[in-house]
Amino acid sequence: MEKRIGQPYSGTTRRRRWWGLRRRWRMLGLFEINQEHEFYSFTCLMKEGLHAALQTGIDPPGPDYEMQTFAGLVFSSLRRSLDIEEEEYKRSLSSDCCYLQFMSNSKSKADFFLTNDKRFFLKTQNKREVKFLLSNLMAYMDHLEKYPHSLLVRFLGLHSIQVPNETKKYFIVMQSVFYPDERIDTRYDIKGCEVGRWTDPASTGSPVKILKDNNFEGKHIILDQKSSWLVDQVEIDTAFLRSLNVLDYSILLAHQPLHKDELDGKHSFSNLIVRTEKSMAQDSPTEEDHPTTPLLGGDSSRLESDAIDSGSDHSITCQEINLPSVNSTDAELQEFHAHHRRLLPNFKNSVHVIDGPELRYFVGIVDIFTVYGLKKRLENLWKSLRFPGRAFSTVSPSTYSQRFCRWVKDHTK
Repeated sequence: MEKRIGQPYSGTTRRRRWWGLRRRWRMLGLFEINQEHEFYSFTCLMKEGLHAALQTGIDPPGPDYEMQTFAGLVFSSLRRSLDIEEEEYKRSLSSDCCYLQFMSNSKSKADFFLTNDKRFFLKTQNKREVKFLLSNLMAYMDHLEKYPHSLLVRFLGLHSIQVPNETKKYFIVMQSVFYPDERIDTRYDIKGCEVGRWTDPASTGSPVKILKDNNFEGKHIILDQKSSWLVDQVEIDTAFLRSLNVLDYSILLAHQPLHKDELDGKHSFSNLIVRTEKSMAQDSPTEEDHPTTPLLGGDSSRLESDAIDSGSDHSITCQEINLPSVNSTDAELQEFHAHHRRLLPNFKNSVHVIDGPELRYFVGIVDIFTVYGLKKRLENLWKSLRFPGRAFSTVSPSTYSQRFCRWVKDHTK
């Protein structure tokens, strides 16, 4: 038999490597949305629309769809504060490479996608959730301005796509908590309760194993000096969520071992300088004197489109920290230093990365759209009868936040 050499062999090698990569993605619960995938057409429209909106600042009037961008100035301002350049944001979201579908064991009916580089998360939202976000966007931005190292997930864009004769779909772009994820092998979704909070690690129902509260029992988040910062920040963030009357949010948690060079490098003088500069860059106001501009014009509950205006002279700043004045009280100074003492790692995703003595932790609070309304109150009553004396997720926002904080405090050292 004639031995094949040259290009055929090279092609076979590439196919084998590609199959190996796809197999690895499948094991992680990530499926490439190729031409045979049910979401291929939808994600192509998402990429095309995002590319046009970010390129020109105008929502595209495509022949096959209509795209809308909501509160574009607000989200572009937030991206700038996170040191996300518009070009790299656009390149990631509108890359020629296919999106990845994230298959989780969440009960949510939403669809989850990742950009091919796994840096940004896209999630479909229902109309109620979009209205809730827009009506509370001012409060969300104010919170991030006051606490720039907040663990709340960073929302980076909000859009809708309307295809003729189909239901309008809304989707939000978020910073992925688990980025970069090359060495992450275990992920947790924590709510601070026990009922329904166990995932069988050996189950085959979901390709990706998102473990839960009961899987974490006997383990701890080891941060040493930073442990009090984490506990305090979770208390601050959950107090904010309690003020919005929401519950059922989660803290996403993952970890990976630090390599020896990382352990040595993070204590070096040059690394400390970089981390200090990165932290202060997020805490300090910009040099320009921006006028106070309302985040949302008109009645935000009507979901009016607000196209990105990259050429405007007036943009909305966020995460600007007003340094304590000379007349500040000792309590105000103490509060300022307590919540801005953390040195951010030199990462693209720095607000969600915390280094302990031996492990690097990825931490973020997500799923903040569940309001404690009549439906949830009835669910609380039903679960109280079904699970007497047990801790379940559907409780009042006050009880939920207290229990959530207690879990973090009990599991952090």
